[in-house]
Amino acid sequence: MTKSFYKNRISYNKYFGSVFIKRQRKQNNFVFLILLIIKICFTLLAMISLIKLGYSSKVRLTRLREIQDSFSYEKYRFNVLTNKFDDLFSSEGEQRFMKDQDQIISRDIIRVIWR
Repeated sequence: MTKSFYKNRISYNKYFGSVFIKRQRKQNNFVFLILLIIKICFTLLAMISLIKLGYSSKVRLTRLREIQDSFSYEKYRFNVLTNKFDDLFSSEGEQRFMKDQDQIISRDIIRVIWR
């Protein structure tokens, strides 16, 4: 090949090589920008998901605490009523039951006591 071909080739590479490098840099910057935006979006999505998960966990724990308190109260009432029922069948339980019933009757009602 001739010298002029090599000279033209070298000048072609100098001119178009710098344009190619600039174009490659622009493409790389564009790709990095897109990847950065995608990373930011995924980070925001993860943070929002964690916030929602935390809030729903808080609501769930609050509801469970309410249910536990209600269960404890009902269990206490059950134990009290069970004890009263058991006392009814113990010795002189009927008499104690009648005494409890006497307190419910208002004072101006005639009372009949069976013996």
